[in-house]
Amino acid sequence: MQYRQWRAGFVAAFAGLVLAAAQAAPLPQLVIDPAETTVSGLSSGGYMAVQLHVAFSATFRKGAGVVAGGPFYCAEGSVVNATGRCMKHDSAIPVASLVSTTKSWASSGFIDPVSNLAGSKLYLFSGTLDSAVTPPVMNDLQAYYQSFVPTASTVVKKDLAAEHAFVTDDYGNACSTKAPPYISDCNFDLAGALLAQLYGPLAARNDGTLSGSFTEFDQSPYVSGHGMAATGWIYVPQACAAGASCRLHVALHGCKQNTADVGQQFIRNTGYNRWADANRIVVLYPQTSQLATNSCWDWWGYDSVNYAKKSGPQMAAVKAMVDRVQSGTPPSSLPAPTGVGTSGATANSMVIAWSSVNGASGYNVYRGGTKANGAVVAVTQFTDTGLSPGTTYSWTVKAVDANGAESPASAPASGTTTGSAAVCFTSSNYVHTTAGRAHQSGGYAYANGSNQNMGLWNTFVTTTLKRTATNYYVIGTCP
Repeated sequence: MQYRQWRAGFVAAFAGLVLAAAQAAPLPQLVIDPAETTVSGLSSGGYMAVQLHVAFSATFRKGAGVVAGGPFYCAEGSVVNATGRCMKHDSAIPVASLVSTTKSWASSGFIDPVSNLAGSKLYLFSGTLDSAVTPPVMNDLQAYYQSFVPTASTVVKKDLAAEHAFVTDDYGNACSTKAPPYISDCNFDLAGALLAQLYGPLAARNDGTLSGSFTEFDQSPYVSGHGMAATGWIYVPQACAAGASCRLHVALHGCKQNTADVGQQFIRNTGYNRWADANRIVVLYPQTSQLATNSCWDWWGYDSVNYAKKSGPQMAAVKAMVDRVQSGTPPSSLPAPTGVGTSGATANSMVIAWSSVNGASGYNVYRGGTKANGAVVAVTQFTDTGLSPGTTYSWTVKAVDANGAESPASAPASGTTTGSAAVCFTSSNYVHTTAGRAHQSGGYAYANGSNQNMGLWNTFVTTTLKRTATNYYVIGTCP
């Protein structure tokens, strides 16, 4: 009976992942300078950032930021090593051996040539109170990198009395706290310091309303299973969505820090986007799932023996996401369309129309930073469907020339669908059931209406439910 209940719950959870992916947008294709791609991460995300930086050094040669991580291949495929020497430093980390392994794998083609690392910039952060990945582990990471990256290109900060968390200057727990969402207000802007080291001097961050858009995208084209969620997130500044040449930064959450665990707090409150918005930096937030061990990235081999190589499933998935984002076409010489307006609103659709552009072979319509049409639109009108009721959206239009290149984007036009907007509720699965938004069966919680499996029925698992109709809820987030 227990096995049947577990299997039924697993099947329902998998079905929920498939549904979430089907409802998410595709990753946008943007104009990205390939020499300006960087990566950073916290904890398991820090280890994953090191893996991506070293294994795909041709892609991430600009540099990496590591918060509470350790040397490449530190665990050597052993969870005992991972939880011991690579976190508590209860025994010595064999730095020289790991350097040798790195060089050997590069010679064999398992990872990119280590010569790419010579031009990288590094930012390494370790809180003096970190009890999860202790400071001596970060010292060994610094020693490891000294074999590949010039010391002058490395910034190390290890003088802040912070526990295990991503540090900000205005959001999160007390600095000495180690608790969800693992973001701490220590009066230090870690995201800004990290990005400034990787990219050089930056324009002042935008502390007001951001110009760009957050998009939940479908991760299924890049990976199926392997501890990865159905969807990830990306922040695209308005200039980048309009076709400007931009930079790309990949930001990796830590264990128990994905959207299923802490909502969008890592995505929206770590400080990356404020700097990105003012400096034409696109921020990609790939996501693990709760089927991953503690929602961690694979840095010790829980999913694959090749976890640290280019062929590792999670590694290859993130690299494929980066390739997709970088695949946009530079703007053409056509002018931006004018006269863009909206009309004919229904609960789920909107008509967008514009004036024709001389010399254009067609048009593409963008909702936020994501293209809404499939084939190029041959006329000067497009009906966007699949929208949510009572929700305001913004569209831009780009003219397409005979070579498929796009013009700059038009001025945005907004419109609001009819009906009532969806309402979201975030709480524990137990609270959802007592509030009448879900019901429980066999120890699992199920959303009322959609019957999606929300995970274990208890006070520890937190889920966001979106009400789309009376007593009908789906797992997800509101626009």
